[in-house]
Amino acid sequence: MEDKNIRMARALAEAVAAEGGRSYYVGGYVRDRLLGLDNKDIDIEVHGIPVESLERILDSLGERLSMGASFGIMGLRHYALDIAMPRSETATGRGHKDFAVYVDPFLGPEKAARRRDFTMNALMEDVLTGEILDFFGGREDMRRGILRHVDANSFGEDPLRALRAAQFAARFGLRLAEQTRALSAKMDLAALPGERVMGELEKALSKAETPSVFFELLRQMGQLSQWFPELEALIDVRQNPAFHPEGDVWRHTMQTLDEAAKLRAKTQRPIWFLLAALCHDLGKAVATEEYNGVLHAYNHEKLGLPLAQTFLRRLTRETGLTEYVLNMTQLHMRPNSLAGSSAGVKSYMKMFDLSVCPGDLLLLAEADHMGCRGPEEDREAMKRAYAPTRNSLREMLALYEARMREPYLMGRDLIEAGFAPGPQFAAVLRETHKLRLAGRPKNEQMKYALAILQKAKDETRA
Repeated sequence: MEDKNIRMARALAEAVAAEGGRSYYVGGYVRDRLLGLDNKDIDIEVHGIPVESLERILDSLGERLSMGASFGIMGLRHYALDIAMPRSETATGRGHKDFAVYVDPFLGPEKAARRRDFTMNALMEDVLTGEILDFFGGREDMRRGILRHVDANSFGEDPLRALRAAQFAARFGLRLAEQTRALSAKMDLAALPGERVMGELEKALSKAETPSVFFELLRQMGQLSQWFPELEALIDVRQNPAFHPEGDVWRHTMQTLDEAAKLRAKTQRPIWFLLAALCHDLGKAVATEEYNGVLHAYNHEKLGLPLAQTFLRRLTRETGLTEYVLNMTQLHMRPNSLAGSSAGVKSYMKMFDLSVCPGDLLLLAEADHMGCRGPEEDREAMKRAYAPTRNSLREMLALYEARMREPYLMGRDLIEAGFAPGPQFAAVLRETHKLRLAGRPKNEQMKYALAILQKAKDETRA
């Protein structure tokens, strides 16, 4: 059955054609269709009729929406269609925010496509006939697996395109054309808004099979220092080869990131999880020292916390994300360390209780372990070897979760027992929480709490 958005697109195109215009699918929708990928974001560009005529047509088809009046972007309520007219834009300042935009319904398809960033995004498809317009060799570049800019003169006007180049290459497994890399290397990224940088980063982290490509390309462009200096600082930071045959901390971080991408579907917070993988060893840049010829990075998980916080603050103000990443960074070594030392149940319960997301913490520990793979080491064999550790950690997590599901003592229970709320409640509940972690039932927690509170009450009377 044909999607309602496609039916509406055809209805629009027929109405536009009746007035002498043409309608084209453009951008990512055409690209992804040719790649056999699903894309529910449908962009349509309408040529050859005045703006007023397009507005009248949309009003006849439904409730017209104006989603970007200054850019000539419209839509229809209840339909996932972005409908625009051809436009040209000229940079008037620094960053991805200062552009003069001109809507020109009679610009023509080729000139309209020229303003696009990459050849694969400059493809156009006639809504009614299915004819593909490919003015810049986009299909051939896609066939050869190359990401290439459309126009050398206009490409550099928008510095966000350097990040988009890295993001698209990572996401679609493409090689960046050398001239495109050279143009990207010359861009000044300083004036970009943090949220736009975060947007490109999130796409790479959520959609790329190997998100490390995003950072490797930025490194090749010389574009890490402005937005990712904490990651750049990991380059050439040596590690003990006995534990890290993969090489420096940069290589370990990139491998851990790619391993984390393989696990992200299992996590509660996929983007946050991948950011934790990025940040987990930032502290090694300041903690790594050599003692008697042996490299160590003592306390790097704590020393990395201010670095991770600075890294995240540059990109986002989302406090929950920052709390998650800092917590995961601080605890990332503990699961494998406890498993390797045959630790007791109490240590595991304490670790899980400190974690904001225990299940994700175990997945990060696995990605960290797999990120230590040497160039000659078989990944599948390494994964199989980790299975006993994974299983024992999961057993401990299951025990912790079971204990957390059991009834436990709360403040209202103490009030019902006749005690007035006060500062002592918090201290008592912290103590009874230890009994909960130990698997002691609620009645024992209550008995212990009542003994403490009664003693304090008696001492006050005395």
